[in-house]
Amino acid sequence: MTQLQALATHARTAALIAGTVLCLQATAAPTTSKFDATTQLGGSTLQLNGKGTRVRLVFKAYDMGLYTTKRVTTAADLFALAGPKRLQFTALRELPGTELGRLFLRGISDNTPSQQLTRHTLATTRLIEIFSGKPKLMPGDTFTMDFVPGKGTQFYIQGQAQGEPVGDDEFFTFVLRIWFGSSPADTNLRDALLEGPTS
Repeated sequence: MTQLQALATHARTAALIAGTVLCLQATAAPTTSKFDATTQLGGSTLQLNGKGTRVRLVFKAYDMGLYTTKRVTTAADLFALAGPKRLQFTALRELPGTELGRLFLRGISDNTPSQQLTRHTLATTRLIEIFSGKPKLMPGDTFTMDFVPGKGTQFYIQGQAQGEPVGDDEFFTFVLRIWFGSSPADTNLRDALLEGPTS
């Protein structure tokens, strides 16, 4: 290869990389996530326990807030805490629904023995269906997981309930393990959710 050919190849590679970066940036429009200090759920007042950002590879995927009836600072305390809980999310980039559902299921599977998970096949299937039914979430779109004891887990996308609540107390613990289990999706996000809200 001549020096001129090498320079041309280098230029094409640089252009390809630049184009890829621009494309990725285009799907990650700036957005401001709002997490209220308190919220009402299941007849209880929940407080914002913590908030953080999920980073996958080098890209910010979503902001997340954890709401609980009282302050918790460890995963064990969170799992043991009775009462309603809320997981609130805001997409920071374009998120394909099927991929998001698949990642949530993998997070549950990575932190839950298979024999326990088998008991909740219908609920986990519903989790996949909910997000697969939404081709993609765009920057600024919101989704929420609300747990109320005795009623199950209610999923919302853009504030709209997605069917009826599913699962029981154990199933929601499996959901929590995605972020707070022994193999959390993002350790920095887990720590932020347990460290308390910051301005």
